[in-house]
Amino acid sequence: NPDPFFDFKSHKQEIYTVKWSPTGPGSKNPNKPRMLATASFDSTVRLWNAQDGSCIAVLSRHRESVYSVAFSPSGDYLASGSLAGQLYVWRVKDGKNIKNFKGQGDIFEVAWNKEETRIAACFSSNVVNVIDFKV
Repeated sequence: NPDPFFDFKSHKQEIYTVKWSPTGPGSKNPNKPRMLATASFDSTVRLWNAQDGSCIAVLSRHRESVYSVAFSPSGDYLASGSLAGQLYVWRVKDGKNIKNFKGQGDIFEVAWNKEETRIAACFSSNVVNVIDFKV
């Protein structure tokens, strides 16, 4: 068994999801750094440098477990969704929260459209909300 390249160990509870950024060499956004985003039951989202394994940012506005993260197609933004129906959109370059949405029920998944103008979130209340994203 080969050893892992990196062990990301900063979360305080279970890590529920991990996503690669659509950036870095070989991507449509080759001049932006390649990253990973993780979301955890500790109510945080973390951005990681995929080249050296360092934690770039801790995004900590959520108050409940975070189940889903999704990078925008450009890699400039990250959407995150948690229990209690809270969706946040973060600017990746500085970790700033730039948009919020509160829905009914728990969020299980978030997704961007390819034009980077809308974000969809599915909820435990049998609903999918689509919100406009304008910076």
